[in-house]
Amino acid sequence: MNLPEVKAPTEKKLGFNEKLKWTLIMLVAFFILSAIPLFGLGTNALSNFEYLSIILGANFGSLMSLGIGPIVTASIILQLLVGSKLLAIDLTSKEGKKYFQGLQKLLAIFFTVFEALIYIFMGGLTPMPGMGFILFIQLVIGGLLVIFMDEVISKYGFGQGVGLFIVGGVASELCTRAFGFIGPTGTIQPIGKIPVFFVSLINADTTGALAAFVAIAATVLIFFIVVYTQSIKVEIPLSFGRIRGFAIRWPLAFFYTSNIPVILTAALHANLTLFATLAEKWSGHATWLGSFGANGVPVSGAAFWISAPSNGLISHLVTGSFSSVMIIQSLIYVVFMVAGAILFSIFWVKTSGMDARSQAEQLVSSGLQVPGFRRDPRVIEALLSRYIMPLTVMGGAAVGLLSAGADILGALVRGTGILLAVMILYKMYEEIAQQHAMDMSPAARKFIKV
Repeated sequence: MNLPEVKAPTEKKLGFNEKLKWTLIMLVAFFILSAIPLFGLGTNALSNFEYLSIILGANFGSLMSLGIGPIVTASIILQLLVGSKLLAIDLTSKEGKKYFQGLQKLLAIFFTVFEALIYIFMGGLTPMPGMGFILFIQLVIGGLLVIFMDEVISKYGFGQGVGLFIVGGVASELCTRAFGFIGPTGTIQPIGKIPVFFVSLINADTTGALAAFVAIAATVLIFFIVVYTQSIKVEIPLSFGRIRGFAIRWPLAFFYTSNIPVILTAALHANLTLFATLAEKWSGHATWLGSFGANGVPVSGAAFWISAPSNGLISHLVTGSFSSVMIIQSLIYVVFMVAGAILFSIFWVKTSGMDARSQAEQLVSSGLQVPGFRRDPRVIEALLSRYIMPLTVMGGAAVGLLSAGADILGALVRGTGILLAVMILYKMYEEIAQQHAMDMSPAARKFIKV
């Protein structure tokens, strides 16, 4: 496919400083573009949907209004098509992977145009009179910039742009929710939960103090649980056949598919909620997809049942606004998140070269084998098959449960945001540490040939 692309680096391996430079440049560019308002924008009906903006790495009303939505939507659809065998692509071959990546970029460009049209024509971002086309062009340009910025980070930086932009949005929202002190009218007042906690204690408002403390404690608890579970691994003993006595332990993480399942599940949830919002705005009345109240909180329809209670169950218990419907809503939300994470986790393993056969072939090509057995990919495949699929299912279920659990407990930012931020940063830290070690000892890279 002859699509515009970011030229790959000429060097086989980029240095640590070079990767760090491009990662920071793209992150700063993302924040700058997020601060540039759309010219000719009239009504911004999406401004209250903070949850959607975090998950989509977007800032509604700016050049980053589309965020990573087109990229993730294209990935979801392509994963489903390939995973269900409706689209036959051989991802084990170099040509197949290249075709898959090209098709994914083409779909991302298509959804950039499609979502820009949907935002405008369904009333999410209403242009001023005569400014519709100019607003549309700005949205498309912003969406295309995200696609190419993601590609720059994938080729020249650490991690992926999709993850980095999510972390940026989550970090910004977390700081605001925790330490914010500027009100909506620009006056100085306690907005963040930490200043609210202390002000409530001073004013002897035990209910307000307890509600703020619950949100802070839930955030810290989920943070430490995610950090701990990130370190759980199954280690497979392997040896270098060409070097007698030299062995390593190949780690398989409990979160085998990392943050991919929760990104795709959260993006699916965000897109369903966004479409329900636009449908209500376009039709002028509530639909079966859902209706929304203040601050974009769903109050009925499908969007209500696949969402967690606003501010969490414990907050409603503390403030006395708890109802039995919230228990049913929470259970349905947990099932949705867990089932979605498991489904996308399995699809990702089968379509991204993380299955037992692909991993076995990669290990054999690196000169590794199971100690005491001949060098045969089938031997390693049989060994990996015992662990990879169970880890795929259990890891996917765990990330879905943690994400839903944080929302039900009422953490400062949505559970998906916390989970994504911690996992992305942890993965980026591992990649940075590995890159730094390789730069310090290039002989190791040459020796292992990985």
